Amino acid sequence: MAAPDLQNPPNCTAVLSLSGDHESHDSQPPDSGGWITFPFIVGALTGLTLAAGGWGANLIVYLIEEFNVKRIDAAQISNVVSGSSSLFPIVGAIAADCFFGSFSVIALSSCVSLLGVVLLALTTLDFLRPEECGLASTLCKNPSKLQFSVLYSGIALAVIGLGGSRFTLATMGADQFHKPSHQAVFFDWYFFSFYISAVISNTVIVYVEDNVSWKLGFAITIAFNLIGLVIFLLGSRFYRRVKPQGSPFVDLARVFVAALRKRKVLISLDNEDYYCNHQHQGPVKTVTATAPTKSFRFLNRAALKTEGDIRFDGLIAKPWRVCTVEQVEDFKTLIRIFPLWSSSIFLATPIGIQVSLTVLQALIMDRHLGPHFKIPAGSFLVISLISTAIAIPLIDRILFPSWKKLTRHSPTPIQRIGIGHILNALSMAVSAVVESRRRRVAHMRNLSAGSVTPMLGVWLFPQLVLVGVGEAFHFPGQVSLYYQEFPTSLRSTSTAMISLLIAIAFYLSTALIDLIRRTTTWLPEDLNDGRVDNVYWLMTGIGLINFFGFLVCAKMYKYKNTNEGSTNNGVR
Repeated sequence: MAAPDLQNPPNCTAVLSLSGDHESHDSQPPDSGGWITFPFIVGALTGLTLAAGGWGANLIVYLIEEFNVKRIDAAQISNVVSGSSSLFPIVGAIAADCFFGSFSVIALSSCVSLLGVVLLALTTLDFLRPEECGLASTLCKNPSKLQFSVLYSGIALAVIGLGGSRFTLATMGADQFHKPSHQAVFFDWYFFSFYISAVISNTVIVYVEDNVSWKLGFAITIAFNLIGLVIFLLGSRFYRRVKPQGSPFVDLARVFVAALRKRKVLISLDNEDYYCNHQHQGPVKTVTATAPTKSFRFLNRAALKTEGDIRFDGLIAKPWRVCTVEQVEDFKTLIRIFPLWSSSIFLATPIGIQVSLTVLQALIMDRHLGPHFKIPAGSFLVISLISTAIAIPLIDRILFPSWKKLTRHSPTPIQRIGIGHILNALSMAVSAVVESRRRRVAHMRNLSAGSVTPMLGVWLFPQLVLVGVGEAFHFPGQVSLYYQEFPTSLRSTSTAMISLLIAIAFYLSTALIDLIRRTTTWLPEDLNDGRVDNVYWLMTGIGLINFFGFLVCAKMYKYKNTNEGSTNNGVR
């Protein structure tokens, strides 16, 4: 903490950064950052996303057809991989915020993912995969320990690399801009580029893997990963690099410990009794904070000055007994936003279940479009990605401007998330209806195990369109909310919080599927004998209950950064 001006002792005029920039301007050109960095960041995102889709989108099919893994087990493995892909961004964000900076984390993660994809490509060699096995055969040879080791090592490295780059790229891109309006535009086009890249990987690369060869598909994946890494490094001279702030989590822990140690001290109403010294870097705007806020008043004790807490020069003498007002308020912000964040876990959990079951449904449906073209099962999910990619610019350029004209207010991030809740629940209900119809058709034809149901796979499109449009609302809404509301020292962590909840949701979806398999007969190996529709109805119910909980949390929430937010309250 910087030494205060001894001629002007610390008071409660807190200096808050409204720009979100904490870079050291002395060490960089004054014109670093800005839109000149956009092509490099989006180019890196495109290459890395194409690579990730090349190995991840078709993973269930690869495990079933090339490694003889049972269908539901393959879906479970895919859910765990998806959860891990969303968990590691938190590790990458913490490393970027606290120690190494975004640039170093992204560069290293891209190298790790490249190594992982290379190992996955090696599993296409004959000696590193089991003998071929027909889908209807019950005498399939299991992979050896060596084959499983190479497979899982490749997946693990690819997951770690993907996790360390995806959301850290988003934060680094936003850090290139001072104005929140420019950051919002960046986020919209960032996710638009992300979804377009995912569409291409989920169609073109998956088609190559299914209809040409897995070897060529993985070779293309390696090439895109390498291209993304090179593009990112080419832009290094233009980036504005945010200086790591050290671990903000230590400061948060200090707030709790200091408040606990002073639990018997009476809370003061005098502003001068609170420690408000604040270190800052970069261009800032000052606002006056007369005292800690009244919410969670117990924590205010952490900033209350007592004998021996402060040295004669105004610095803290006992770091675990007193904190700044800003640190206390940052801790409160995390507490306030936690209910909203946790409600999104059950927004993403049904999506995780739908993703796995849709691929399994597609495998036993008529996937032909015309007499000569057959949609790969792993490519069905691209409908959701296309829907999101189309919906994002329509929402940004048509729906939201119309909304603002009618209400005189731009929609808040929380309102965007709420619309996503509704569309997600509707998608689960449509999924249940479609599966009920598919099951009836299968039973009417008395199909044998593993037989294809004479029902077009395009019946799966409506549910995927709904979930995709819903994602166009709630995904950018959540990233915008967390980036806007989190403490500035946790900006990389803030954008990765969406990834953490997705990770928890995928792990939870895996646990729910396992629980359903153990307690019901809804998910047998042959889905024609199961009740997948009941699973979807269960997800619909969970989604509706969660939505009402979300409404309660949204009504109670108030934005901290009102100048950056659209309105003062969560819902109007």
